[in-house]
Order: sequence, then structure tokens, then C-alpha cells
Amino acid sequence: MRDAALIATLGALLAAVLAQPFIGILLWNWIAFMNPHRLAYGMASELPWAVMVLAATLLGCLMAGELRLPPLNATTLLFVALMLCFTATSFVALGDPAAVWEKWDRSVKILLGLLLTAAMLTTRQRLHALVWVMVISLGYYGVRGGIFALATGGSYRVWGPPQTMITDNNHLAAALLISLPLMNYLRLQSAHRVVRFGLGIAMGLTLLAVVASYSRGALLGLGAVLFVLWLMSARKLLLGAGLALCLAGVVAFMPGGWSERMGGISSYQSDDSASERLVLWGISWRLALDRPLVGSGFTGPYTRAVVDRVAPGGPARAVHSIWFELLGEHGFPTFLIWAALSGVGVVQAWGLMRMARGRAELGWAGDLGRMGLVAIAAYLVSGSFLSLSYWDFYWTLLVVLAGAQVLASRARAPVPARGWRGAALATR
Repeated sequence: MRDAALIATLGALLAAVLAQPFIGILLWNWIAFMNPHRLAYGMASELPWAVMVLAATLLGCLMAGELRLPPLNATTLLFVALMLCFTATSFVALGDPAAVWEKWDRSVKILLGLLLTAAMLTTRQRLHALVWVMVISLGYYGVRGGIFALATGGSYRVWGPPQTMITDNNHLAAALLISLPLMNYLRLQSAHRVVRFGLGIAMGLTLLAVVASYSRGALLGLGAVLFVLWLMSARKLLLGAGLALCLAGVVAFMPGGWSERMGGISSYQSDDSASERLVLWGISWRLALDRPLVGSGFTGPYTRAVVDRVAPGGPARAVHSIWFELLGEHGFPTFLIWAALSGVGVVQAWGLMRMARGRAELGWAGDLGRMGLVAIAAYLVSGSFLSLSYWDFYWTLLVVLAGAQVLASRARAPVPARGWRGAALATR
């Protein structure tokens, strides 16, 4: 029944994409972030939905005359530069060629989809709809995980959907953390009280799901989220007290086993998992120094023969750090381009806040800028302990911030007067 429902729903939406190609953008992102086909167990779980949606979207764009180049801004230019660098490092990669080019194929497809998304974000309504899709996609797992934690007393870890980038409890927790500020943005911008109330409940359950993931990296990311929220608040005392009470209630709800695991943060020297991560980071650093311009290529730190070049017998597995994963796989030039994306995102978020000052009609931009900064902080802190360097959800957030800056700048620009009266006024 689940298979049949999913096939019928996506089939109908694919037909709608031909008439309204932006539906294809929303659908493509929904499939990429929520992975609804992984919640089915038959034929629907194996069909190439993302490829079909992308093909239908491109055809719809041609039919509707909406096939256009993405806007030229720092974010889109860095995406193009990143694709070129990934291609160059893949040609000289040290790992298994089949695995290297498979990861290249996946990463480049994501970047091409992001460029198409940037080209289609032409109105505030479209941008807002995309944020809703992002929130619904991850919010589903946050609400479900929070309910599961309540029902089990927090005794079991919360996991993500199988065969996805967020299957692991640590990855899911980081993803939910980044979605929390976007939920709050929608809550601030929603006109209906029922919607605001529902989003507030969803945020509470998502917060509980983050804690119930038993992820220590996510706990550090949560601290960053709360700190940035407090830092940007106009009512720091009131918000600080509220956040402290909320967090204390959630922590008090969790069983003793959770507190023992979180206590490992302060005693990382004696924790095997933390110690091994330091070793993995050191190996990636040495791989970058071994070939500073191109690194070891995709999957290099995961490959036994590649790791033995710099650390014979060392662990060859996931690096568990967005910084060292990218650096070890692609070297310093690509790392700088990748890191610049987050830097540009921060600048754009600050720009949105600045443009919104004293402009009530741009209040949405100010809220998005503030919550965007919180989401970036969540990714950079929690991602420091996870292998999420190529995560499409985070890159989509950067596309949203870039698109919002274009729309806000356009709204701030004075509308030129038209007609003979406007011309007469212009000459005075």
C-alpha cells in the first residue's frame, strides 16, 4: 500500500511539473532531503525518482520558457568553481576509480541541481515555498523522533531513514539542528496562529529528537545554536532564561545513560571514539600535505592503500569532520573554495539583516538572515565531528540566502517613474 501510494503521488506530481516547472524544484528537493522512497519497501524504493524529476523539470522549463542561466553571484560562481575542482582532483585521485567517479557523479549532480534551483528562485513566494519543503522534509523525522523519545522515555537512540546521508544518529541530529532555525523563521513569518502553534510544537519535538540521538557532536552544535540565538536577541535576559529552562527540562527527561555518554565530551582523552577521530584528522591532514594541490581525491581517506602512503596501518574510514574530509580528499585550493561558500553565506545573512533595518516590508529578510546565521553556526560546529562535507541540504540553505539577497535588493531599489509626469519630475 505504501509503494502504491508513493508511486501514484509522485506520478501525478511529475505530470504537474510539466505545467509548472517550479513544482519540479520543490519535488526534487523533497526527494533529496526527506527520501520518501526509502520509507517504502518495494519497487518504489529503487526507482530513480530524482533523475525522473530533474528530467521532467528541465522539460517543463523548456515548455514554459523558464530555462535560464542561474544568477551570477558569489554563491553560484563558487559552485561552478567547486565542480571544476572536483573534476580535476578526480582525474588524479588515488582511490579506486569506480568509487571516485561514483562520488564525483553524485556531487556534481547535486551542484547542477543547486544551480537550477538558484535560477528558479525568482520570487519571494518561491523562496518561501522552498524553505517550507526543507522544513517539512527534515521536520518529519524531528517530530517522529521526538514522539518516539517521549514514548520510550529517551531510552533508545533516534535514527534517520535507511540508505540516506542522514541514516546515522549523529548525522540526523546535525540535520535536525540546522532545520530548527528554519522552522523558527517560518513560525515568525506565518500569519495564522494555528500554524505558528504547530511549528512551535514541532520545534520542541525536534529539539527532543536531537537530544535523544545521543550524539555528542550534536550537543555541541546545540550549544552553538542557543548561543547565536541569544547573541542576536533583543531580549537577552528573557530569552536566556527561557532557553535554560527548556534545555534543563529536556536534559532532566533523559535517562542516566544519556548523561554518562554526554560526559565523555569533557574526558575525550580517555574516550576511544574521540581519540580515533583525532587520529583520522591527522591522517587527512597528512594526505593534504602529501599532495597539497589535489589531495588524495574522492574516497582517499577511506582507502587502505591511500592511507598507507602517509600512515601505514592507520585507520581507513570516515574522517568524521567536514573540514578534514574535504581537505584530505581535495587539497588546499578546493578546501578554500568550499570554505568560502560558508563565508559568503555569513556575509549574505548579515546583509539581509542590514537591509531589513527600518524597512517593515523586508522583515522577512531580516528574520531569514538571523535564522540563516544560526543554521550556519549549527552546521559548522556539529559538522566538525561528522562527514557531511557534501550535504545538499546545507548547500541549498546557501542558495536560499543568496536568492533572498537578490530579492531584498530588488525590493529596496527605487521604482523608476514612468510616463510624461515621471519624466517631468526627473528633470526637476
